[in-house]
Amino acid sequence: MNALLQKAEQTHTLSKEEIISLLLAEQPAPLFEAADRVRQKFVGDGVYLRGLIEFSNFCKNDCFYCGIRKSNQKAARYRLTPKQIVDMAQKAAAYGYKTVVLQSGEDMCFTAEKMTEIIRQIKQLGLVITLSIGEKSREEYAAYKQAGADRYLLRIETTDKNLYEKLDPQMRFENRVRCLYDLKSLGYEVGSGSLVGLPGQTVESLADDLLFFQKLPVDMAGIGPFIPHPQTPLANEKADGHFELSLKMMAVMRLLLPDINIPATTAMETLHPNGRLLALQSGANVVMPNVTEGIFRKKYELYPGKICVSDTPEKCRHCIEGKIISIGRHVSQSKGFHGDFLKGK
Repeated sequence: MNALLQKAEQTHTLSKEEIISLLLAEQPAPLFEAADRVRQKFVGDGVYLRGLIEFSNFCKNDCFYCGIRKSNQKAARYRLTPKQIVDMAQKAAAYGYKTVVLQSGEDMCFTAEKMTEIIRQIKQLGLVITLSIGEKSREEYAAYKQAGADRYLLRIETTDKNLYEKLDPQMRFENRVRCLYDLKSLGYEVGSGSLVGLPGQTVESLADDLLFFQKLPVDMAGIGPFIPHPQTPLANEKADGHFELSLKMMAVMRLLLPDINIPATTAMETLHPNGRLLALQSGANVVMPNVTEGIFRKKYELYPGKICVSDTPEKCRHCIEGKIISIGRHVSQSKGFHGDFLKGK
């Protein structure tokens, strides 16, 4: 394992079989330590904070693993007004965030015209804008980019085509891939990622995920553990072991893509009380605290047990900074584009 990690640290290349070997490691501490060394060398000790605004939990899709799926009749649906979204972005800027992430289900009420106007208004605040609003046409992506959007998050979840289409009925794997390549060609910083622990998922397909991210290549990638939601067809599945495997995936990704941005996802802390800190010590360099206000924080329930839903955005901001400082890191004042640290920004 030490020879394999040395190769990965020096060359940032691994075969599929070598990736599988690392993901199956029974003693993963050396892997996490190697990922942390690479993280420090390529992206530094600063942690980028992105303020997350979850502006609608309506979704036209029916993904088996998602709590806001169309068929969940018990979901308390909401959508924010454009003014509410912009107001929350303004408050995020006041809290010191350099980036806001606008996230929603695939809500058809937010047309391209409506979204571009929201983007333009937020751009006037001097913020970097990340969108996470699902599959769109190339023309829509181009319109968002022209309006001022900088980054786009679109998780592939799994590169196993059969598993993808089984868990995402009425969606096509090829269209998901098309979206990612369209975004890349339009000049976005592109983020993707995997859901770890899906029923039927294999360690071989997880290795394929990592090689896919390296081939694209992504600028950001989030790894999250699968947590069963009670109002989905996967309600009775287990989440055992998903936390450690997610950490391993994150660490191997840091070795393969040394200078990308990797978030310590909120779902990690749902499964482990120090989940985000452990992720930051295993290759991650981004945290996305929730800046959505009021009752809406609880209603955007992709999975059960989501942390911090009763906190205020201001409290979350101070809390996460304290945690970051506790492990010898600091909140970066950079806007956090891919490669900024190596460029001295």
